[in-house]
Amino acid sequence: MRVSVQAEDFDLSGALDGFGTAPGTGASVTFTGLVRDDGGDLLHMEIEHYPGMCEAAIAKIGEEAMARWSLTDCLVIHRHGRLRPGDRIMMVATAARHRAEAFAAAEFLMDYLKSRAPFWKKEVTRNGADWVAAKETDENALKRW
Repeated sequence: MRVSVQAEDFDLSGALDGFGTAPGTGASVTFTGLVRDDGGDLLHMEIEHYPGMCEAAIAKIGEEAMARWSLTDCLVIHRHGRLRPGDRIMMVATAARHRAEAFAAAEFLMDYLKSRAPFWKKEVTRNGADWVAAKETDENALKRW
């Protein structure tokens, strides 16, 4: 399992180099999240975190996924700093014996990263800046796990 919280962009193929090659792996799933501009006026997002604490919290979520779905590998990359619409913000990759476990674990990780990873996000638009509040839909997504 590998967890990285970084300011720099990441290369998809480079991040996956050597991923999912453990014996018994039959499927791998990857997801890449991008900064979305729903209203058309987003200039950028500012993502803050506490170094060390954030990585530990994500590692704990990853360890739970590894145990629940007997994953053979797990990768989480999350960026911080100033990100513009279209920038890569995060990546999750899971590897398992079968695709059902790999997909379920990836969705679990994405749902928990969205709601439980200790990041603070501020949207800066042409009209000002606002901290992004927790959404009920994100909390509801956790209930299935």
